[in-house]
Formats: sequence, structure tokens, C-alpha cells
Amino acid sequence: MPDSAAYCPECGRSMCPAGHAPGTVGGLPETLAGALAYFLLPAIIFLLVEPYRKNRFVRFHCFQCFGLCLVGLVAGASLRIAGFVLFFVPAFGPLLLLLVSMVFGLAFFAVWVVLVVKAFQGEMFKLPVVGDFAEQQAVK
Repeated sequence: MPDSAAYCPECGRSMCPAGHAPGTVGGLPETLAGALAYFLLPAIIFLLVEPYRKNRFVRFHCFQCFGLCLVGLVAGASLRIAGFVLFFVPAFGPLLLLLVSMVFGLAFFAVWVVLVVKAFQGEMFKLPVVGDFAEQQAVK
């Protein structure tokens, strides 16, 4: 394969790593700080402490964590309202609510794990709407 190839001819994977985070910030590697940003308390601390709040990679992951938490709160509130409505449907309503809640919870957890792993790998993996907001905030 030539050195100037942009994609692998067999699997189609990009040969040019885009958005990788080099170096360290503060006392932590950027990748570790980005992964820790998906835990809510470190994300708040990173936006308040000086060397981290100026780093674009860490800021992006902090704001994407906030957006993901906001989406989770809205979805949780919607499930709570749907639960109140479905409570009046005998037998089928609570069972449907339990199923939807479990699927949403597992999907939310899977997305969170993917984001932590991608940040630890040094990638700025963007969620569809939340990622655009996080990218705008990271530049400021």
C-alpha cells in the first residue's frame, strides 16, 4: 500500500487519524482527561481549573458530557410522563413502559461507554446534535 493512501483498500478504514489528541494538559494526558470528562464531576472541575479549561479537546468532551446528560434528563422526564399515561392501561401499559425504559437505559449506557472509549483513544467523536453544540463551545 502506498504511503500516500488515505484509506485502506481492504477494509476502507481511514489511514489519516483525524482529531487525535497529542500531549498532556495539567498533570494528565489529554486522552485521560477527555475520558474523565464523561463523568459529571470531573467535567465541571475541568471547566473551572485553568490548564484544562483552555484545552479544546477537554472542553469538547466536557460539553458533550453536559449535552448527553441533558438528553438523558429530557428522555427520563418523557418516560416518566409516558409512565403516568400508560399506568391506566391495564397489564400492557406498565410492561411496555418497563421494556422501553430498559432499552433506553441500555442504549444510553452503550453510547456513554463508546464516548468514554473514543475519548480515551484521543478521538473527538461527535454525537449528531449534541456534538455540534459541544464543538461550538470548545472553540470559545
